[in-house]
Amino acid sequence: MALRRGFKKEAREITLEVREELGVGVSEALDPYALAELYGIEVMDLSHPCLPPESVRYFTKERPHVFSGALVPLQPSGAFILENHVHHPRRRRATVAHEMAHVLLEHPFSLTLADDTGCRAAVAEIEEEATELSGELLVPTGAARSAALKGWSDQSVASHFQVSVPLARWRMNITGARKIAARSWNRWAREHATSA
Repeated sequence: MALRRGFKKEAREITLEVREELGVGVSEALDPYALAELYGIEVMDLSHPCLPPESVRYFTKERPHVFSGALVPLQPSGAFILENHVHHPRRRRATVAHEMAHVLLEHPFSLTLADDTGCRAAVAEIEEEATELSGELLVPTGAARSAALKGWSDQSVASHFQVSVPLARWRMNITGARKIAARSWNRWAREHATSA
């Protein structure tokens, strides 16, 4: 499914606003937990004592891969994020960023757990928007392009922005960062070849 027209530009604009609110530059790692705190969204993990032990055991020991996190509504108008604490910290950062993207985009609370694949029974477009915005929040387009011009590997991007290597690779690819860098290097090489 394709994102609605103009959404990537909107995501870049939201990211710049959010990073400014947090005092985080475009080339710095963004802390999604600080973002949640800024917006008054508590982040809880599955070790919380109010959760049923059998559910916690299922999602942390038996099938930890089926649940990463969810934005849970609180009456009358609040919400909290529930995350799976047994996942790698970088995956957890991506999960919190994704759930905060739902908050930033003011998506409706239609997010419920579906089948045993762990997929949410939510509108695909809403999930895609949250995925795009969370990726932009964690590795902004401008920063990805700058990293590509510097010749950074996916591992370097992942380390710098504190994300997983697959997320870093996706952001470097989806933003066209390496293609843009290659065109810039080729143009530079042609210009210097003709002036020599």
